[in-house]
Amino acid sequence: MARFLVVLDVDSTLIENEVIELLAAEAGSLPEVERITFRAMNGELDFEESLRARVSTLKGLPESVFARVGALVQVTAGVPDMIAGIRAAGGCVGVVSGGFHEVVDPVAAQLGLDYWRANRLEVVDGRLTGGLTGPIIDAAAKATTLTEWAAECGVPLARTVAVGDGANDLPMMAIAGLAVGFDAKAPVRDLAGVLIDRRDLSQVLPLLGLRG
Repeated sequence: MARFLVVLDVDSTLIENEVIELLAAEAGSLPEVERITFRAMNGELDFEESLRARVSTLKGLPESVFARVGALVQVTAGVPDMIAGIRAAGGCVGVVSGGFHEVVDPVAAQLGLDYWRANRLEVVDGRLTGGLTGPIIDAAAKATTLTEWAAECGVPLARTVAVGDGANDLPMMAIAGLAVGFDAKAPVRDLAGVLIDRRDLSQVLPLLGLRG
């Protein structure tokens, strides 16, 4: 049984990038995708609607794009220290993302996370179709995921921490014992229990009473 559970968003939280934008740059649709992303993260658009609109612009990309984009991903400062500190104190750590398994999986495995969950892009005959396959990881799914992982770890919700930056993180932050806004956008800044404005995730550790 774990002592506590920390669940983080991925894009612009665990990593410095927005993976959909890296993919869109490969597809030549970056300006359009950036506009949709901005509106979605500020709560102006339904997340699933915006996700499907952005993913549709990726149609025709070869699946080799995942390796190229994966090489551009930059893990946020302090992540290895944060994970080591959580583990040493008997905690579990996971990430739940509105992004994509194809890019999240290698990062999560390399970091040695306990859990990860993301959306999955549809690929047929070696090319992206512009669609998604499997369950959509939206705001509600992030909250459900936190609850599920807490149960698996044997941790009550009061001993969970949710770390995120955008509107689709708010439902999981609302049910967590501690909600941490990380370099957060407007809706999260208003509702998070704690704000971290320096991009260094080792700053999560002092919030847990651990070394900082």
